[in-house]
Amino acid sequence: MGNSITAGKPRKVFPLTQRKSDRRWCKKVRGKIHYFGTDADTAMAEWKRVQQYLLAGNEPPAKDAPPADNEGMDVGELCDRFLQAKAVQRDSGELSHITWNDYKRTCDRVVAHFGKRKPVAKLTAADFTALKGTFAKTRGLVGIGNEIQRVRVAFNWAVESGLIEPLRYRQEFKRPGNKSMRKHRAKQNAEHGKKLFSADEVKRLLADATPTLQAMILLAVNCGFGPSDLATLPMRALDLAGGWVDHARPKTGIDRRCPLWPETVTAIKAALAKRRKPKDEAHARLVFITAALDSFAKTTTDSPITKGFAKLLKKLTLQQKGRGFYSLRHTFRTVARHAKDLEAARYIMGHSSDNESEESYLEEPVSDDRLHAVVDHVRVWLFSEPAKAISDKSKPNTKRSTRHDEEIRSSSRAGARQGIVGRTARVVGNGTEVRSHTQCAAGETARRPVQESRRMPVPNRQGKEVDPDLRGTGRGDPDTN
Repeated sequence: MGNSITAGKPRKVFPLTQRKSDRRWCKKVRGKIHYFGTDADTAMAEWKRVQQYLLAGNEPPAKDAPPADNEGMDVGELCDRFLQAKAVQRDSGELSHITWNDYKRTCDRVVAHFGKRKPVAKLTAADFTALKGTFAKTRGLVGIGNEIQRVRVAFNWAVESGLIEPLRYRQEFKRPGNKSMRKHRAKQNAEHGKKLFSADEVKRLLADATPTLQAMILLAVNCGFGPSDLATLPMRALDLAGGWVDHARPKTGIDRRCPLWPETVTAIKAALAKRRKPKDEAHARLVFITAALDSFAKTTTDSPITKGFAKLLKKLTLQQKGRGFYSLRHTFRTVARHAKDLEAARYIMGHSSDNESEESYLEEPVSDDRLHAVVDHVRVWLFSEPAKAISDKSKPNTKRSTRHDEEIRSSSRAGARQGIVGRTARVVGNGTEVRSHTQCAAGETARRPVQESRRMPVPNRQGKEVDPDLRGTGRGDPDTN
């Protein structure tokens, strides 16, 4: 477009460009130049009319064609236009290939259920309820929610694009609520057990895994990495000498930084020592390469990492419904919760804060000490001996010890009031009874342990010394008279 000029634009922000030779307004879309006449206002109106068609790669209808009957748009056309619009986002990098494939499968199910020529305007709430029933035949409660959300995205896009009128399906066609999800998870846990891995199971997996899979497992438990994180992990993200990994989460683009355990560093070095040169030079920057010398990153949900891990689970008879490689990330998050630093755990996992307005004020990243505290807590959970684990039973019963101390003090005071040199004792933290230096019985003097301090007389407010065992009893203590 070397013959174009921009000085004649009617306003500062104007999407069209004017050719110098014939002064026609034009726009280059998807590699092709489109012309809209010499009048700026007419050209702008025409551009707005055909914009959505050109950006989606479709041929716009003729200008003199009768207006389209939006109410007559059928389901097949709506899904085609939606997928074309999403394809533009996919090609520009705004949408992942996996997400686009999910949209494609959902649209195929919608067309198969309603029929390609079904007018959208004739769809009712009962039709969407029936569609939800077809999802329930092959998907679980989580999958049903995902399918419903994608259907709503497609039809809402058509509404916002002015292609159809708003649909009245919101009360009948929505994702399962939180209560339903909690009940579903409780039922799944009761039938199949929790999806988390125990420390012993993780160690069994590490002992039998290949060097590459072993490094992946450790990164998952150490840093909460998932298959996509590992498949796209570049060499430059690793600092093995310092023991760190800096790798933004591919799903959200949120920055992450995580300290690496010594075991993780050793495993990564072992995997790199056996790593071969990939076939594609573009994959040379990646840490992990498949046995076929290709990238682990795929445009489908059929991940080689997930499949390899499933084989290892089956070999060790650890397979369980709903439990896979991603469960290692869940395990890290669950164990890291007990480190009592939610913000640091979220930073490691690449999670955003629930409060976006609050997050905008957090300009400084989480300190390294806090990150170390979280991953060290998980490391102790994984590699410590079972006998060293802290349980509620191993904690001292402070209430019982306090009550026992009070009983002993009351007994001593009662004996003192009767004029008897009583047996004064206390109980230390380990439950051992320690006697004082006073006479305990006729002719018997207790051995005073080294850890007990001398029971010195306590001065009252008048300056007189009072036996500590008589203080507060009303005898020999003027302060209580």
